[in-house]
Amino acid sequence: MQIKVKQLMVSCACAAVLASPLLPGLTHAQTSTTPAAQPAPGATPAAAPVITDVKPAAAAGTAGEKGSEISENPYGLESLWKTSDAVAKTVLLLLLIMSVGSWYILIVKILEQSKMVRQAKAAAKDFWSAGTVEQGAAALEATSPYRFMADAASRAVTKHVGLRGHVDLNDWIATGIQRAVDRIQSNTQGGLAFLATVGSISPFVGLFGTVWGIYHALTAIGISGQASIDKVAGPVGEALLMTAIGLAVAVPAVLSYNWLVRRNKAVMDDVRAFSGELHAVVLGSINKT
Repeated sequence: MQIKVKQLMVSCACAAVLASPLLPGLTHAQTSTTPAAQPAPGATPAAAPVITDVKPAAAAGTAGEKGSEISENPYGLESLWKTSDAVAKTVLLLLLIMSVGSWYILIVKILEQSKMVRQAKAAAKDFWSAGTVEQGAAALEATSPYRFMADAASRAVTKHVGLRGHVDLNDWIATGIQRAVDRIQSNTQGGLAFLATVGSISPFVGLFGTVWGIYHALTAIGISGQASIDKVAGPVGEALLMTAIGLAVAVPAVLSYNWLVRRNKAVMDDVRAFSGELHAVVLGSINKT
């Protein structure tokens, strides 16, 4: 009998041990199936839980960091100027001077040529309707090239004395007017040599800055011993900006030179036409006297 009781106790103990892993699952199932307690009709509803999430702040901080990175571009012109040495800064200043000088000459020459076109119309309107060459010259502006030619023709007539009197009057007047035309043409070509020089040498000045910048970039990379793309791209890219700046200076200078030369040709055609007619008028007035 005692043996049967002991066997029964052992069996119960074994069953309890085997059923212990299943108890948490059963307890959880009973809890989940239990209906939620309903609030009392007069009870105050519980406040909504406050969400304390820091992600928007982190996003804002990230946006601020991106803005600061954009404002402080490590590969721009500002960085190029700050990290360059005296030679590179000299090259940049030379390119800046050449660019400013080219645009200044372009604007000044456009204004001068427009003024000469206006003076040509005034000469065609006022000079030929005058009674004499002197009266026609007085009707023109003091700075007009057409008045300058008229005054040169009048001086040639008055100075045809002494040794100059041995020269044929026709040739002497033509010489005086031609000198005036040559002076006017020389004035119209002022500044064009600068444009031609800038258009020719500015690409090579920029290329020199590029070679100098790449040399120093490679030297710095060799000293640091790091040849990764982030170490190479920045310095070499900044050096290549020199070539781009040189081309940006050269292209407007070359285009301006060609355009101004073509406009000068049109202006000088009017001047030469006026000089030929002036020569004939001066000779005709002398013959009448």
